[in-house]
Amino acid sequence: MTGHLSISRRKFIVGGLMVAFACEARARAATSGAAGPSAIGGFVRISQEGSVSLVMPSVEMGQGIYTAEAALLAEELDVRLDQIVAIAAPPDASLYAQPLFKAQMTGGSTSIRGFWTPLRQAGAAARSMLVAAAARAWAVHPDECSTKDGTVLHSSTGRVLRYGEVAESAATLPIPEDPKLKSPEEFRVIGKSQRRIDTPSKVNGSAVYGIDVALDGMKTAAVVMCPVDGGKVRSVDEADARKIPGVIDVLRIDDAVAVVGEHYWAARAGVNALNVDWDLGPNAKLSTASIRAEVAKAAKAGTRLKALERGDVEAGVMSATRLLTAEYELPFLAHATMEPINTTVHVRPDGCDIWVGTQTPVVAQKHAARITGLPVEKVALHNHLIGGGFGRRLQADTIEQAVRFAKQVPYPLKIIWTREQDIRHDRFRPCYLDRLSASLDEQGRPSAWIHRTTSGTVRRYFDENGWPEGKLDKDAVEGAWDSPYAFPAIRVEWIRHDPPVKLNWWRGVGPTHNVFVVESFLDELAHAAGQDPIAYRRALLEANPRAIAVLDKVAAAAGWDRPQKPRSGRGVSLHQNFGTYAALVVEVGVALSGEISLTKIVAAVDCGIRINPDTVRAQIEGGVLFGLSAALFNGITFSDGRVEQGNFNDYRQLRINETPPIEVHLLESGENPGGLGEVGTVSAAPALGNAIFAATGVRVRRLPIDRSLLSKRENA
Repeated sequence: MTGHLSISRRKFIVGGLMVAFACEARARAATSGAAGPSAIGGFVRISQEGSVSLVMPSVEMGQGIYTAEAALLAEELDVRLDQIVAIAAPPDASLYAQPLFKAQMTGGSTSIRGFWTPLRQAGAAARSMLVAAAARAWAVHPDECSTKDGTVLHSSTGRVLRYGEVAESAATLPIPEDPKLKSPEEFRVIGKSQRRIDTPSKVNGSAVYGIDVALDGMKTAAVVMCPVDGGKVRSVDEADARKIPGVIDVLRIDDAVAVVGEHYWAARAGVNALNVDWDLGPNAKLSTASIRAEVAKAAKAGTRLKALERGDVEAGVMSATRLLTAEYELPFLAHATMEPINTTVHVRPDGCDIWVGTQTPVVAQKHAARITGLPVEKVALHNHLIGGGFGRRLQADTIEQAVRFAKQVPYPLKIIWTREQDIRHDRFRPCYLDRLSASLDEQGRPSAWIHRTTSGTVRRYFDENGWPEGKLDKDAVEGAWDSPYAFPAIRVEWIRHDPPVKLNWWRGVGPTHNVFVVESFLDELAHAAGQDPIAYRRALLEANPRAIAVLDKVAAAAGWDRPQKPRSGRGVSLHQNFGTYAALVVEVGVALSGEISLTKIVAAVDCGIRINPDTVRAQIEGGVLFGLSAALFNGITFSDGRVEQGNFNDYRQLRINETPPIEVHLLESGENPGGLGEVGTVSAAPALGNAIFAATGVRVRRLPIDRSLLSKRENA
């Protein structure tokens, strides 16, 4: 399913799309002697047998993007989906950069949004050139030709040529300046549920994830890292480790020690036999209590950066009949991916090869070049399938560590972390403290809305020059300053406070916290005004028909007005992020002990044109469960500088027996596709919190949910 593409090319700019066309056919393996595939566009290669290879600009990490992006190409190229073979793109931002980021990166629910037009243009351009090549071979006009399932047909004579038979000729033709794209009415692949193209290899075991990489002469290493971030190795007693059968070497970098073995278990046993003396560094006394105190202090006295001000907020406050305030607190969160952290590296005097699954291949390549001292072009990164990313594999810290160890040995070295290391040495979603206030008019609607959030910035870990003080981080307020509601006056502010904890984006980015806060507080306003939460929201959506549509649909599908049993309740959330509109209703029961049972979940989603409805539903379902797991169970806490959680026993995920029926209703709008990978996650926590209030009368203002606050409380 994955591979490394290197093609000879000359570049053209066509309508804003950068494409590359091979000037000659590539040779196959030396043992074959047959002509190789021709490259038609930077994304497309067609073999003489007619198989179509798509160089995938996005990374497959379970979200179904290989199938979705292949569908875009298949639609315009006129081939079946099962005729397309996916190849992981090499690091090359000039060809494979995400148009919305201008960087080669998979994240932020941008893959389809960014490549919706370029991949269809690539398919349409390639089809046009293949038709032109066939028409030239037949000495007929291209308008006399049609295409189907990877063939060109001449209607009047019935002649047929496979794409592979004309691909080499087509690659020499001029690139169409403005290839004609199909209208939605002509789609026969897009919008239809399709079998995923990566399923067969995952079922038969041939799919290669980073952790599956096996190379001649490769050795495996296990590591031990300073238990406190920022600490260093003071000394290492490695004598007992070297006595373990199968142990080859012991390597050291500033903050970690690796034991190299003939196989993983020898390396792991060697690590367990090490005696490392650590200098714990400046964070040795760090605790959750100290972090919370510093965040609260910053929230009161920190510099406020204005993200949005619309309308006369002061006048709205002064004219109000009632003023409500609330404070919300959200924890650090780990990513807890299924595939353990791993990287395989071979450093040589003349080059470096890296085998890994990463969401940012160019970033990883640059870091490896810096560490090895090699030119970037001498670092080859082979990207593989990822067993869950959720943002964790956006950063290259784990790859940097592997390169630092691998440069000390002459053989390929695979580094594998344990689950505990993955969670305890993750780079976490920030913690947040939000303070909201709203003034209500005589109808109970907000006349002014003020939202102030305090957090660190993730961007300081991605920008080469850090993140300047006094500069707004838009991610920190995403979901707050772009909510769907028409408040007459609104102010959104961000206070920056960077804790001594390394941060990273998490599935859902800024909206994972802001939508929880906005939707929870809006629910409080509705109840304070004595109004139904859905009707209250609907009244604030005057000029937002897509938001109204998903809200109405979810209310009807969930039976919003049906009576509930005692200590049962329904909660709703609504948001518009990533180009998608989503409403969610969660139904819960809360026992007298405070234990929460999920009884039903209903989602209504308008993501514009759907590429693969099956994948849409899967992403919403998975995202909802991801978000509910975090809200119900998870938060990263610190004591004496150490992360207290370490595995799925204390960083829990919802189990199958705890998962209720999930209904996903998809609405048609005809708009361009929106993102889906994070929509369900963003929706989950606020709908859950609002359902708990409906069942118990207890507001959830701090996550994860404290069950002790819910015991023996009756409905409000």
